[in-house]
Amino acid sequence: MTEEKIARINELARKSKAEGLTEAEKKEQQLLRQEFIADVRKNLKSQLDQIDMVEADGSIVNLGEKYGNTGKKGH
Repeated sequence: MTEEKIARINELARKSKAEGLTEAEKKEQQLLRQEFIADVRKNLKSQLDQIDMVEADGSIVNLGEKYGNTGKKGH
């Protein structure tokens, strides 16, 4: 998500508290928030997919491979 979109989310949040939003602004705010949440989830999943865990038996398991990622990046 671009810095401009994040700034717009913040601008709409401030306006919502101060004076309220029009229906068009409410819809825009909802779409921007959904996009922001999707980006956060995508980034988090990408980070988690890169984690290797050591099991009790000493074996190393990559979370991305264990939970459905088709391949490891950077390994």
